[in-house]
Amino acid sequence: LFEKDKLLFAFLLVSRMLLEGSAAVKGKMDAAELRFLLTGGIAMENPHPNPAPEWLSEKAWGEICRLEDLGPAFAEMRDFFMDGAMLFQHVWSSSDPIEEEFPEPWNDQWTPFQRILMIRALRPDKIVPAVQKYVMDVVGAKYVEPQPFNLSLIFQESTNASPLVFILSPGSDPLSDLLKFAEDRGKRVESVSLGQGQGPVAQNWINKGVSEGFWVVLMNCHLAKSFLPKLEVICENQLTGPNTHAEFRLWLTSYPSNIFPISILEGGVKITSEAPKAFRSALLRLYESDPISDHDFFSKCTKPDPWRKMLYGLCFFHCAIRQRRSYGPIGWNIPYEFNENDLRISMRQLKMFLDEYESVPFDTLTYTCGECNYGGKVTDAQDRRLLMTLLADFYNPKILEDRHQLCGEAYHVPLGYRHADFITFIKELPLVSPPEVFGLHENADITRQIQESNAILESFLHTQSRVGGGGGGGDSFEKTVDATSEEILERLASNFDLELAQEKYPVKYLDSMNTVLCQELGRVNNLLDVIRSSLTDVKKAVNGLVVMSAELEQVGISLSIGKVPAKWLTKSFPSLKPLASYVKEVIERVRFFDKWLKVGPPTVFWISGFFFTHSFMTAARQNFARKHKLAIDAVEFDYEVKDQEGQCDEPPEDGVFTHGLFIEGCKWDYSMHTLVESDPKTLFVPMPNILLRPDQSKHLRQFLHYECPLYKTSDRRGILSTTGHSTNFVMNIRLPTSQQPSHWIKRGVAMLTSLDD
Repeated sequence: LFEKDKLLFAFLLVSRMLLEGSAAVKGKMDAAELRFLLTGGIAMENPHPNPAPEWLSEKAWGEICRLEDLGPAFAEMRDFFMDGAMLFQHVWSSSDPIEEEFPEPWNDQWTPFQRILMIRALRPDKIVPAVQKYVMDVVGAKYVEPQPFNLSLIFQESTNASPLVFILSPGSDPLSDLLKFAEDRGKRVESVSLGQGQGPVAQNWINKGVSEGFWVVLMNCHLAKSFLPKLEVICENQLTGPNTHAEFRLWLTSYPSNIFPISILEGGVKITSEAPKAFRSALLRLYESDPISDHDFFSKCTKPDPWRKMLYGLCFFHCAIRQRRSYGPIGWNIPYEFNENDLRISMRQLKMFLDEYESVPFDTLTYTCGECNYGGKVTDAQDRRLLMTLLADFYNPKILEDRHQLCGEAYHVPLGYRHADFITFIKELPLVSPPEVFGLHENADITRQIQESNAILESFLHTQSRVGGGGGGGDSFEKTVDATSEEILERLASNFDLELAQEKYPVKYLDSMNTVLCQELGRVNNLLDVIRSSLTDVKKAVNGLVVMSAELEQVGISLSIGKVPAKWLTKSFPSLKPLASYVKEVIERVRFFDKWLKVGPPTVFWISGFFFTHSFMTAARQNFARKHKLAIDAVEFDYEVKDQEGQCDEPPEDGVFTHGLFIEGCKWDYSMHTLVESDPKTLFVPMPNILLRPDQSKHLRQFLHYECPLYKTSDRRGILSTTGHSTNFVMNIRLPTSQQPSHWIKRGVAMLTSLDD
């Protein structure tokens, strides 16, 4: 098991034993409470006003209200919060809410698991450590603490007839550890990197190893699809034969792959190989591994001082861009698998260019490293901008200065000359590196922890066939689906009359917005039809009136766990919201277009309400181009943030006022009219109204700005389109900034049309 899966496995084990009342563990678990932990409860709307909106989110308040449905342990919880919400604020604001005491009588009457349910509502970023502590209390620390990597102990479990399989993860490279282990035992090792044409070579070494007793390593088995069936036969027949040398061992490395033979996994010794998670450990591993650990490579260069400093900067850059992966989309839109091969070729090029040029060729090094070696994997335009911005911090003349600070006082370029000096310096770096080391705001840690919490709960849900209560007062699957379907159907509006809309808003040469409205109404109708028909059919299915097809069952399962059915998303706007929030947004979109249809175009358009935002933007540009008799290709948007009252009371002469956007990674300062750092614990902030004002490209205003990407959802990634952007990408909006744009690029600042809650 990988580290990320060990807690999930342990929690599955513990929950199963507690639900079944196993004598092996103390305590019990209520099925309805487990369901609440996984889903947060299900309700289409919350009629009760939030008692503390300044710190308590609507999502958290909704979950607190739904806690009352779990029985006596949470009785009158909502009423208590209405009068005494501030008594829980210390839990919300604490750096370690798991250890905080809850107000009485809750602190004494809640079980350890019930405490986790309140942690879920108030601090979803702390679900993973709360579950870890719970598992440790029930079955012991050994089920959650990482085990030391010891090849000697693993080797003792192996035989000459069973292969040892390293299951790889990005950035891991067990070969150096294996070669050192073999050297300590005095064993000969022959390795083959599998790929095209390497199958016969591998088979030849296996034949020799079986007879002579040396070790054979086959690397990257996931790349050798045609050879794997033959390897399976070798493991089942040849290795188990009487002629296999007692000292022979077959070592295999592979990424998780569905083409890898199951029989080899079942019969072999599995070893997970993961790259170090901590920044300091990752940097130390690079300096203790080949080629940096090689004395000649590290010491022999015609420019020794620039070489050592820039080598350290390159390794720092490599570890930083890998660590950003753990922060999700705010780190990278797409989690690229930068590996040590990218670093090795960049190191060798760095040394070669320093030897060949009289002065340090920063431009050449930046191009080869950023655009070729690492950039060759980067497919997203915003990620490429980020990569080059990060590299510019390390490949510039300042890095040649003594004690040049890379990030704060602790993270500077070492002064040493010997390899041992660098090892000593790295070992003294902080054990836990803050997000600022990677260019991110401290809030990025909360984002990362929430993503980890969502991932473990989502994975747990996938292990369940149906989550419909099943005890502890929970409703059955059928009852839950029937009630949820009925509630949504009652709230859905009727379809729009497209013919009436086209009569009232006909196609006009000077007003393309009429066409946009009619097209959007058609998309709304398509979505309403899918929602209405699927809910009607699933209601019939759970009541035994029609056969429950596989498609309807998936709709029912989604409804029972508060997720949006995949069938709806095929006709929907992109959304990551849970079911209740999604239905609410569908209703809000219907109201937006209904008001437009009946009253006329709004003064300020809800840009987040469009299914196809690009058609709205194109219509605004087209209206301007036709009005001023310009080619639309020569027209671009200029952007003006309207953050004062009264600025949007009347429609603009050209362009459109818009609202409904959120910004992540920073906030807007209404007094300074610029981007500033985020407040602690505030991940997303609503943006003021923004004027999209079309103008000729040559007339656009010039000012210090950050080109802020706008995405439809917070995952930012989509399908790569021919423009070089993902289908999730809408446009870049120029926002005023008092800091250099590179600061916000590294912060991962972006605007969104829709949040996850």
